Amino acid sequence: QDNEKLEIRKLNDPPSAETVRDMIKYARNVIEEFRRAKHYKYILCLTLILLACELLEICELSLDKMGAVFEDSNVYMLHMMYQAMGVCLYVQDWEGALRYGQKIIRPYSKHYPSYSLNVASMWLKLGRLYVALENRPAGVKALKRAIAIMEVAHGKDHPYISEIKKELEDH
Repeated sequence: QDNEKLEIRKLNDPPSAETVRDMIKYARNVIEEFRRAKHYKYILCLTLILLACELLEICELSLDKMGAVFEDSNVYMLHMMYQAMGVCLYVQDWEGALRYGQKIIRPYSKHYPSYSLNVASMWLKLGRLYVALENRPAGVKALKRAIAIMEVAHGKDHPYISEIKKELEDH
């Protein structure tokens, strides 16, 4: 699966090996920069909001730059989309978070095992976002997909699964 995880765009003029190496170096540096920036969480709330906006801008600029070479299913692209989704959730931009989550779920389902909790977690987030944005049918479908995975991973009687099923009943 490593080739799939590091997939390069199919272009008329494929990027050189040096271009790909440079983009990987860039992606790693931007991820490290992002991690360092996240450590400033303890700063005042307003500063956090400004930082979040800056982090989202870093994510979006990086996705644009990397997207010229990498497919959306590339692990560097997925990492940056996941970070962007997290920032959107933090600033309560539900539509933005949903857009990123929708882009992430298919490659996650491809890269991770069938009953991966990473995939279940993404379906859970998507389900809750759909419900919050008043798209109940899509929300129910996503939450049921999360439950199906979690029942295998945790067992059908796990309290967390009961909690999500109650969420479904309440909506």
